[in-house]
Amino acid sequence: MSIAIPAGMQISAPVTTEFAQILSFEALSFIAQLHRAFAPRRRELLALRVARAERMDAGERPDFLADTASVRAGDWRVAAIPAALQCRRVEITGPVERKMIINAMNSGADAYMSDFEDSNSPSWANQVQGQINLYDAIRRQVDFETNGKSYALNDKTATLLVRPRGWHLDEKHVLVDGERMSGGLFDFGLFFFHNARELLARGAGPYFYLPKMESHLEARLWNDAFVMAQDLLGIPQGTIKATVLIETIVAAFEMDEILYELREHSAGLNAGRWDYIFSCIKKFKNDKDFCLADRSQVTMTAPFMRAYALLLVKTCHKRGAPAMGGMSALIPSKTDVEANERAFAGIRNDKTRDANDGYDGGWVAHPGLVDVAMAEFVKVLGDKPNQFERQRDDVQVAAADLLDFKPEAPITEQGVRNNINVGIHYLAAWLAGNGCVPIHNLMEDAATAEISRSQIWQWIRSDKGVLDDGRKVTADMVRGMVAEETVKVTDALKGLDTVAKAAAIFEDMSTRDDFIEFLTLPLYEEF
Repeated sequence: MSIAIPAGMQISAPVTTEFAQILSFEALSFIAQLHRAFAPRRRELLALRVARAERMDAGERPDFLADTASVRAGDWRVAAIPAALQCRRVEITGPVERKMIINAMNSGADAYMSDFEDSNSPSWANQVQGQINLYDAIRRQVDFETNGKSYALNDKTATLLVRPRGWHLDEKHVLVDGERMSGGLFDFGLFFFHNARELLARGAGPYFYLPKMESHLEARLWNDAFVMAQDLLGIPQGTIKATVLIETIVAAFEMDEILYELREHSAGLNAGRWDYIFSCIKKFKNDKDFCLADRSQVTMTAPFMRAYALLLVKTCHKRGAPAMGGMSALIPSKTDVEANERAFAGIRNDKTRDANDGYDGGWVAHPGLVDVAMAEFVKVLGDKPNQFERQRDDVQVAAADLLDFKPEAPITEQGVRNNINVGIHYLAAWLAGNGCVPIHNLMEDAATAEISRSQIWQWIRSDKGVLDDGRKVTADMVRGMVAEETVKVTDALKGLDTVAKAAAIFEDMSTRDDFIEFLTLPLYEEF
């Protein structure tokens, strides 16, 4: 249908009658204002990312910033945390799909991160329908029936947080003055415009998760966008609260600074472990001496991961901010009793460690694991909503600790094959419109697909990329395995016609000479 569009805007995708409610003239005017105000700085900051990556490719190592030492040494705290975000012992995550929203909000978790980013395939339909789904959920009109089953919200539901796309992602279907919109400002702006007042009226607020940041300057950009958005709608400053995912190695050196930039809008930090591992591989991709073992071996007890996890708790609690543990990707099985027990045991181990380290909560990927995770936090916290008082003054983390990349071995043929299989499987599902995929008893999203393809790319080039049987990982070896694993994925995904394209993309990304920054960038052009 035809809708009224503000001057200078273009929409190059279908707008249905239902979509028109979200894409109203007023809402489009609002996000256009945000874009025009912040697009130039966004471009500058993305250029700074490229320049920094080039320096690291040439051998520069990240370190704590000298010019922000006063921020790290300063005696300051973030603004008070609202009651709705005081207790976040278990958070569940998932895409902005209607059934997922209902199941997650009913799961018994304290909070639900509804995701426009890594667990969501960002087709135009998914992005706009996701906004409609959240609009309806907030107003408790999200109920529906399918296949003889009814889905409806319980009286008590999880607190809603929303993750917009990161600064590096565009919304290609919306142009402002001939330029693609920031995907993050599109997601944030539409949600905030339609729902901020309604959330406040219902005793909550507009709460967000912010992904993929690489510096405190990128946090400052979000903060400025928040200030402008609140001013435009006449909402009190500080109403927005945002938790930042520390999921890049460079951001780990700026945790204090990121909290400081967002201090009036901060809801803490989260240890986004899977993207963090990917970031380490990506940033040190050309270092012949860098190498990580099979993905299954790189756990939260690895030296560099342990340092990062403890530093995050210490930093957050020093500043009065929540420290949130990351995702355990394990999921229960309806048919495999042993796999089910492994999932429960893994969740218990993961959340026990987080709770004892001082984290205030952690993530799960499936409603069936909420109670298991909750029990481990309750054992440590009792009836307290959080453990902000645990300051962790005993933790001392130097730059060298964050860069202590181990284990380097083993790298196994099974590990290579698993990366290939998961990568092809995930990409095939993503291209078909599904960004959150159960594979081999794990819930995979874009972050784990990134690890899969970047590890193989780096193993091919690293002098240490040698299998435990002595064979060097090579492009020819990978191409042979891609062909074999494609047959397996095709069999597992009967009827899905995107497997061949996914295999070709995965092979190209894993073996090409240059490294593509994010696999979702070229994939997005397929929509």
